[in-house]
Amino acid sequence: MPDVVISGTGLYTPSESISNDELVEAFNNWVDQENDLNREAIAAGEVEPLAKSSSEFIEKASGIVSRYVVNRDGVLDPQRMIPRIPDRSNDQMSIQCEMAIHAARGALAQAQVDATEVDMVIVACSNLQRAYPAIAVEIQHYLGCDGYGYDMNVACSSATFGIKAAADAIQSGSAKRVLMVNPEICSGHLNFRDRDSHFIFGDACTAVLLEREDLVRRKDGYKVVGCHLWTQFSNNIRNNFGFLNRGDEEGVGKLDKLFIQNGRRVFKEVCPQVAKHIAGHLESLELTASDMSRLWLHQANLNMNQLVARKLLGREPTAQDAPVILNEYANTSSAGSIIAFHKHSLDLNAGDKGVICSFGAGYSIGSVVVERQQG
Repeated sequence: MPDVVISGTGLYTPSESISNDELVEAFNNWVDQENDLNREAIAAGEVEPLAKSSSEFIEKASGIVSRYVVNRDGVLDPQRMIPRIPDRSNDQMSIQCEMAIHAARGALAQAQVDATEVDMVIVACSNLQRAYPAIAVEIQHYLGCDGYGYDMNVACSSATFGIKAAADAIQSGSAKRVLMVNPEICSGHLNFRDRDSHFIFGDACTAVLLEREDLVRRKDGYKVVGCHLWTQFSNNIRNNFGFLNRGDEEGVGKLDKLFIQNGRRVFKEVCPQVAKHIAGHLESLELTASDMSRLWLHQANLNMNQLVARKLLGREPTAQDAPVILNEYANTSSAGSIIAFHKHSLDLNAGDKGVICSFGAGYSIGSVVVERQQG
């Protein structure tokens, strides 16, 4: 089978951002309003007062300092706390397609490849703005790619699962060049009135171009050494929004139609499994953690990443071992590990190896071992 190379990556970052202080101010203003409306019931002990948030709480719990969003004024309006994203006509490019085009052009430029040479497009993300036609086919149209495209969703693990699908297509002969993009508008499914999670997500889009090795023009890309995927059903991270919601009007607007999670159980159950997953993947390739120059981990929570890296490396990880971008971007779902790779992969030397790993709802874990090529 032919070898597969990651020859380009791209990143689209929205122009608007929200700091912890700004997010907390809006949240606490809403809390004050709600507690004032319920002051008599609270005084009578019939209703528990809502607790305020704080920047210190957010940073300690997650390592997040700020996040980029497609719209900030809607999120920061205590009367709304939902991003304002105007509907577009069917004749206009969708917002996820627009984000993906920006990221894709960066990946294509780095790989020195024209869009017409791409014969497969995969959109892999945790939330799609419509059921059909596929966002991937729309991107294919606006970029001018050949071949075919489809959408897929494995929540926060979508990017690594997408890389695996792309590599399989190239090795089977179904495609020569695959563009895999991750347009994540996580602010659209986040409950900004939930103290335990209102700070978690941000918006971004990443793109990865994969090619058959004999076709690459950029010679210092990353060969895909191996991919390993794992899933196990769990309700601890869930979003019940879907087309069947209209079949039961009583459920419309309920909290489970947005992102919900049992954070403590996720932390306890997922971290050991991620470390076990990566270690097992490396062993199958006759490699060890000491052979890895870098871990590009899913950017959901700083404490999770540090624990996973510590278990793998057997020591405290450094910023070089496991780069962190969530302090600036927050959790961007499937895009997170690719942002880390995009920003922190150019400094490695030929022959250096690393692991791109994402994990999340499902549960799902995907790992991709890569090796820097000689320029």
